Amino acid sequence: MPPPLRGLKILDFTRLLPGPFGTMMLADLGAEVLRVEPPNFPDMIRMRPPFDGPLSGAHCLLNRGKSSIALNLKEPKGVKVVKRLVKEYDIVVEQFRPGVMERLGVGYEALRAENERLIYCSISGYGQDGPYANRAGHDVNYLSMAGIMSYSGRRNGGPVPMGVQIADLGCGGYNAVVSILAAALHRERTGEGQYIDISMTDGAILWGGMGAMCYLVGNEVMEREGDFLNGGTYYDCYETKDGQYMSVGSLEPQFFEALCKAIGREELIPKQMARGEEGQALKAELAAEFKKKTCDEWVKVFENVDACVEPVLNTKEMVEHPNTKGREMIVEVPKPDGSTQRQVGSPFKFSRTPPEICHVGVELGANTEEVLRKAGYSEEEIGQMRKAKVFG
Repeated sequence: MPPPLRGLKILDFTRLLPGPFGTMMLADLGAEVLRVEPPNFPDMIRMRPPFDGPLSGAHCLLNRGKSSIALNLKEPKGVKVVKRLVKEYDIVVEQFRPGVMERLGVGYEALRAENERLIYCSISGYGQDGPYANRAGHDVNYLSMAGIMSYSGRRNGGPVPMGVQIADLGCGGYNAVVSILAAALHRERTGEGQYIDISMTDGAILWGGMGAMCYLVGNEVMEREGDFLNGGTYYDCYETKDGQYMSVGSLEPQFFEALCKAIGREELIPKQMARGEEGQALKAELAAEFKKKTCDEWVKVFENVDACVEPVLNTKEMVEHPNTKGREMIVEVPKPDGSTQRQVGSPFKFSRTPPEICHVGVELGANTEEVLRKAGYSEEEIGQMRKAKVFG
């Protein structure tokens, strides 16, 4: 059976990471995604190494399964093309600062006039209104404004940059996908389209909701290594004899008991709920034990022990791990030359309508004339737009 989103058609004006990540997931699930790209201002993701021929690996991942049309939206004919396409591609995703799409003539109201069923999603750092609406920012700024950075890191070392773009991917890309699908379901029921305002900072505030609730309900401000789950207890990572790390998530009593028995320290079992200085003393005891063996040795110790203890894998180890392979999370994706490129697979597993990863991201404007022909443009009209530099 076809993927579950077959039939959804999306015009993707996004760049960099949040929007392309979200529309990649939609493409994997069967949506027809058409990137609308400025011909002379390529997305930085296209230039991010490692390079793979004329296209970067990051681009080939984030834009897999999508088509690309090059349009100069500063040319009136380029705007007219969008207005014609939006009659069929009735979902728009954009990621500019507030007001940019309106100035180009392709804002929500202008496009809704062409298609009342339009779903239009704007992704931005701080939202479409409010005092920070036009302020520039990146992932680290959004997490900082959401309070998350203040309690992430070591007490004596200050905040640390996250190893993954949480606000970009989780609070931008994922939230956009959820919102678009919810709006599509609403439209299916009522025939109504609508406008969606996704703020990455708003999303990060929700992701940090547990920390916020400590203050909202208990008037307590969470601190680094001050909570059960941010290093304030034994729930942490521990260095091994060979300089690697093991993660310990033995929160429930049965898991903590299994942990203590596996490392030969059963006398620590009654100390599970220790806090403050006693809690730090417990962490020191565990740290000393983990330093006695190498990471591989500990992996063997816990191989058949149900204790929520796992090694901290690097990327190579993750790719080669039996669980990653067993879940088919590394896939071979077709390239234009007939070869394939290894990429991260889709996390969505369906029993009847599995995702479909068709091809890696294409070159800028690769599908321009094909899309225009399908939209009803004649060869003469296409030639005129080519001469007018509408495609670059």
